[in-house]
Order: sequence, then structure tokens, then C-alpha cells
Amino acid sequence: QVQLVESGGGLVQPGGALTLSCAASARASSIAVMGWYRQAPGKQGELVASITSGGTANYADSVKGRFTISRDNAKNTVSLQMNSLTPEDTAVYYCNAKRYGYDKMDWGPGTQVTVSS
Repeated sequence: QVQLVESGGGLVQPGGALTLSCAASARASSIAVMGWYRQAPGKQGELVASITSGGTANYADSVKGRFTISRDNAKNTVSLQMNSLTPEDTAVYYCNAKRYGYDKMDWGPGTQVTVSS
């Protein structure tokens, strides 16, 4: 199992920016895909963004043009740069990772992002 630890959550005003980071306990070469998933109270969960070991990124339509996912294979980390935040982005954000040869995803404990004035 890969241990994942998120950081960078907090309170930000609408229109502001925030960067989330996630550190993985496994070598980046063993992880096929890393991503960010969010869950807001009363709403369906959403895969916000994902990135492969080769750097191919995918985004949910709701965040395209505002969020950028990046991966540092040397540091075994994945980051999510979030710009132009709105109250609708308020949620717990979870880092996830899928290793080569395994079907299941590993998850971090989550970090709260609150967008409010």
C-alpha cells in the first residue's frame, strides 16, 4: 500500500488561489497514475484531475482552465495548483494513487479546502 499525505488546504477567499501537495511513500516509478478527488457535503464526489507517470493530465470540466496538476517524480509528489477559486470548490480534497500491477487505488486522509468571504 502507498501512504499518501496531503498538505496545503485551508480557507481562501473567492477568486483566490491555493496549492495542494501530496507526498507518496512509494517511488514514482511504481505509480502509474496519481490524482485528486474531492467530496463536498451533499454532493457527488468528483475526480478533479489525474496525471500519469509520463505526465499526461486530465481534468474535470468544472476545473479546466483554473486548476493545474503536476507531478515531481524525483520527489514522489503530486501537486494541484488551484486558481480563481469559487465557493463551489469547497470540499475535502483527497490524493489518490494507483500502482502498476494493482487494481485498487490508495488514498490519503484528505485536506479541507474552504472558499468563502
